[in-house]
Amino acid sequence: MLRLLVLLLAALVLWKLLQPDRVELGPGVLAAADPVQTAIDSAPAIERDAYRITPLAGFQIRAKVLGRESYYSGREADLSPLDLALGWGRMSDEDILAGIDISQSGRWYRWRSETLPIPRREIETHSANMHLIPADEIVEDTLDDIRQGQIVELQGYLVRADTSDGWRWVSSLSRNDTGARSCELVYVERARIVY
Repeated sequence: MLRLLVLLLAALVLWKLLQPDRVELGPGVLAAADPVQTAIDSAPAIERDAYRITPLAGFQIRAKVLGRESYYSGREADLSPLDLALGWGRMSDEDILAGIDISQSGRWYRWRSETLPIPRREIETHSANMHLIPADEIVEDTLDDIRQGQIVELQGYLVRADTSDGWRWVSSLSRNDTGARSCELVYVERARIVY
């Protein structure tokens, strides 16, 4: 029985390792709608280990994964081990994305293009780096399975995270900002890979 269990586990690990890092879905806008942000009157803070997570707004998005980056050390990684660079509207079209180089590091998402396939402002307002806080193990497992190129749906809250020693991390509440403090910090209650 133990031998069968070990073989099954080895097969699962091998299958996971052989999955491509990137998915190609072909041309066309695959996530047309803008993210939806909703006002909340009040929501109880969420206590997680040393962190107090305060919801600032309801949030849901359907978007193309432009990039993903995992993090393993520091306070931010304790709370949010994964960043997804997401695109919607024409930033979910692989024909458009073919003309844009995308990278992530240090909790930043960067893009560059020698010849802009769409206006610069549209790239800025239809893509974002999102720091994801999984609400539970089921959400965390789904986030772990997400690959670049897929279409995903996320639902939860834009949040502020605090600790008792004064450390703070606050989500942007706008899709129109750029640069420092423009990333969304998302407490993810539901995650789904659409395709």
